[in-house]
Amino acid sequence: MAKLDPAAQTLLDALHADHQSGATELAQKTLRELAEYVRMERPKRAKLSALVDTLRDARPSMVVIASAMTRVQEQLQADDSEPVAAIEAVHEELTVATDTLIDHARCQIPEGAVIMTHSASSVLERLFQRLMKEHVGFSVICTQSSPGHEGHQLASVLNKLGVPVTLITDAQMGVFVATADLVLTGCDSWLTDGHFVNKSGTRLLALAARERSVPFWVLADSFRDSTESSDRVVLEELPAEQLRAPKGQLITVRNIYFETIPHHLVTGRISEQGVFSYPAAPVQ
Repeated sequence: MAKLDPAAQTLLDALHADHQSGATELAQKTLRELAEYVRMERPKRAKLSALVDTLRDARPSMVVIASAMTRVQEQLQADDSEPVAAIEAVHEELTVATDTLIDHARCQIPEGAVIMTHSASSVLERLFQRLMKEHVGFSVICTQSSPGHEGHQLASVLNKLGVPVTLITDAQMGVFVATADLVLTGCDSWLTDGHFVNKSGTRLLALAARERSVPFWVLADSFRDSTESSDRVVLEELPAEQLRAPKGQLITVRNIYFETIPHHLVTGRISEQGVFSYPAAPVQ
């Protein structure tokens, strides 16, 4: 890979370092920063194309970022495309997909619902904002989502929105899932063999929900469609220091941040194309 200029390297470093934002939020943020980079630096087409390729591969577990960058590259390859306009067009496409997904997800949430979730999802946060705007009564159970504690961020957002929220440790999933009406989670990648990728711990929540017959819906627009399968996908491993483990010659610390969850453990997928249950069939 050719050496990046300082502004481009700053953009890439920010993408690597952000482990709090949901995949959609991070993709949109990166698109906005890429557009600003183009405005300020006015890179030649070949240099910009190389940067887009680098950003595409930066977060392998978050395919929404790769999909967005692939679509930017396709726009840039058009002879009459203007780079900033191409980037902003993809940003708008992702925004519309999210808005349409939220329209479909809204229909699955009854008045007074107790919703359980794991980790942070910017799409889910926007759905919660929509529910509050429409004066729908609901409450949320969220795990703290260790070791990054993204659930703390979500709890703070819900508190500011005026939503009752119960924050629990990840280990309490099995205790609290029986009190939920449904489970909603985000999705970092939807794989070719029907598995999806999300924060580690999601599979345990899916298993607990299935045991208790609690519906489990996954919010996943088409930007998350991956060409990888569950036996080939790269699952990001973050620094072991996050676990604050004791030191010891025989202690090996692992911090694999994402995992795959098979679709047979979930009720279905909600995308901008509609609501789909399993075996795959449109609900609406």
